[in-house]
Formats: sequence, structure tokens, C-alpha cells
Amino acid sequence: MGANLDLIRATYEGSSSEENGSNLLAALAPDAQWTEAEGFPYAGTYVGPDAIVAGVFRRLATEWTGYRADVHTYLEDGDRVAAFGVYSGTYNATGKSMRAAFAHIYTVKAGKIATMHQYVDTHLVQQALSA
Repeated sequence: MGANLDLIRATYEGSSSEENGSNLLAALAPDAQWTEAEGFPYAGTYVGPDAIVAGVFRRLATEWTGYRADVHTYLEDGDRVAAFGVYSGTYNATGKSMRAAFAHIYTVKAGKIATMHQYVDTHLVQQALSA
């Protein structure tokens, strides 16, 4: 297990979501590009920690109850790290729960997250969003 994998693992496996968030903020490069999948409610590319927090994580924290990203497998290949897992949570506006498989593919440069691309079963997420 290398340093890049350790960096990414720390953003998922802290003792609390607050710790994971702090670890993520510390790991992001100032110009990090974070791409949420087309069909996901927060689809698009966010650049920089402030945009990533506002466009993705603040919304996850306020629009969902019990939202989690549980990783079951990590793979590291040089500066690339993949995290595979399952999202779960209940969408507040509809009260519907979901579980959806995901893959996050990271590029790490100079010890910081430079890019993240999300792949997810958006159909299952959209079912939770629809009334």
C-alpha cells in the first residue's frame, strides 16, 4: 500500500464524517477538479476546494439523511487510485432511500488530489429523488 492510497483511504475511513471531510480538504490541491457523473444530482466539474465543498459536500449534508459512501475495494496504480463501494442514504425531499454502486477514480500529484471522476448507477439515485 502506497502513500497515494493512504491519502485517499483517509478521506473515507476516518472515525467520523467530520474527520473524513477534514482529511479531504487537506488532501485537495488548490486547483483540484472534481467531476460528478452525468445523471447524478450534482453533475458537473467543480474546481478548487471551495467549489467542491459548496457544490457537492454541503448539498449531500443538507439534502440527505444518513448519506454514506462505503468503500469495499481500493486499487492503486502509481498516481491513480480507485475506490469502489456503495452509496446509501435517504433523500429528504422524498423520504426515499437508495443504495447505488460507485467508483471514484483519483489522480494524485505531489501528494494532493488533482482530479476525481465519479462513476455511479445514477438510475438508482434518481429513483430516490423522484416523488
